[in-house]
This record gives sequence, structure tokens and C-alpha cells, in this order.
Amino acid sequence: MASYRPNSALIFQRSDGRILICERAGRAGAWQFPQGGVDKGETHREAAVREGFEETGFRESDYDIVDVRGPYRYEYPEDVKKAVRLKRGEPYAGQEQFYHLCRMRSDTLDPEVDGREFRAFRWIRPAEFEIAWLPPFKQAVYRQVLEDFFPSGR
Repeated sequence: MASYRPNSALIFQRSDGRILICERAGRAGAWQFPQGGVDKGETHREAAVREGFEETGFRESDYDIVDVRGPYRYEYPEDVKKAVRLKRGEPYAGQEQFYHLCRMRSDTLDPEVDGREFRAFRWIRPAEFEIAWLPPFKQAVYRQVLEDFFPSGR
């Protein structure tokens, strides 16, 4: 049976409904939500809070987690499976994600993008998210996540 890497993703949202997307440091035009793996002994919520801080600088006191949905799964294509095995030594077939909708407590906070994970950020309306910004193997999950969290906003 295939094994999936546990992952937590965050959708940060301002009071005007805009959501945070970040552009991958090594891939111009590749925009996504902050996310990362769940460490051994960690809950999805704990991983979300940790990853949110590591990738954006947002502290748990900057937002409220108002909804959590999942699991969502995608399979890695063969080249990604090989790269993951080489980089992390993990034999995963793909990722299993839980998404955390996080309402910002202030609309004046912006993420700290340091160039390691992300090179830029934007606050957009959910309907402005372009599925084509993602690699094909992630597109169905993002389409479903956006529909689940923002059914009238797509």
C-alpha cells in the first residue's frame, strides 16, 4: 500500500476576503499556499503553526484558525518521487494534506519572504487564483480546496 507524506497547508485570509499566495523561490510563476510536512509526534495543527511561522513569519497570535479540511491527496509524478527520495530519503507516493483557513487579526500584516522558500507574495481574491500556476499533479487538489473553502468565490 502506498504511503503519503503528512502535510499541513495554510490559507491566510484578510477581512476583505483576500488570501495569501506565495511564489516559490526556485520557480518563477509558481504560486501556492504556505505548507509543509508534519514532523513525527506533531499534530497537523502544530505543523501548520510551525510552517506558518517558518514560511511567512506569522505568529499564531496573528491569526485564528477558523476551519480545517482534509485529507486531500495527490500522487507525485515519477521524477518528483525520485527527487524526494534523494533529498529526504522518503519513499512517499505523494502527499496527504490538511488545509487550515486562518483569518488574520490585522489587515496590515504582510509575510516576511526571505528567498529560501518564497521570493514574493500577493493578497488575491480566491477567484483570482490561477490553477495553471501549479504543477499538473497538484491542480486537482487546489481546485477542490478552493471549491470547498470558497464555493461562491470561484
